Amino acid sequence: MVISGAEPFFIPGGRTGVLLVHGFTGVAAELRLLGEVLSHAGYTVLAVRLAGHGTSPEDMARMGAEDWLDSARDGYALLSGCCDRIVVCGHSMGAVLTLLLAAEKPVEGAIFLSAPIFIAQEQGVEHLPPREYCDGVYVPKARRKLKNVPQGVNDTYRKMPLVCVHELLSLVKRAREAVPRVKVPALILHGLQDHTASPESAIYLEKYLGSAEKRLVWLENAGHMIPVCDGREQVFREALGFLHKLNGTN
Repeated sequence: MVISGAEPFFIPGGRTGVLLVHGFTGVAAELRLLGEVLSHAGYTVLAVRLAGHGTSPEDMARMGAEDWLDSARDGYALLSGCCDRIVVCGHSMGAVLTLLLAAEKPVEGAIFLSAPIFIAQEQGVEHLPPREYCDGVYVPKARRKLKNVPQGVNDTYRKMPLVCVHELLSLVKRAREAVPRVKVPALILHGLQDHTASPESAIYLEKYLGSAEKRLVWLENAGHMIPVCDGREQVFREALGFLHKLNGTN
């Protein structure tokens, strides 16, 4: 059963669609505010729910990198049925999936929010046990206490399957190798206070993306959750400006 507030959402609009992809252990609601801003500007918006997310940690433990990528691919296929042009936008692990989609699908542009091309040292991934010791092992996660956010944003998993961290790292490795193959216009947004996805990630994307048009915007006081934390209005403005530029509108 899907947790209340963790459902995917679809907001019909114009012939340009924006596919929104949430992050690791996250929910589509984390991108709801952004989606509503884009919808009000006339874009069709679809936010997917990644396999094993928004249900239970035990469900997530049965899923992996290819399942999550397939969830994003399914969203792309659905949006293709009602839109002429698609822009992909992802947060955190969703930004990694966005990158892989942009490397394999005909999209008009890509927006990367807090992309973890490199995991911040504070996360201690070097201490992750070998995969064979991670099956059935969970680690606690702190409850979020974000204010003025949609239902579901603060109701994420209270524990995390360690085997899925290995899946995340494998996905990040694939994305890093795919960076030069992304040729579409790109917008990179990253918080300078991000202690989950190292800010080095944004610098790497700006340098190595194969895109002729790419722009990096730093959010000086923001951490990792830039679609819902203080200062999110800058994220919304930048994303909307990027989309308008792609469409040749003001």
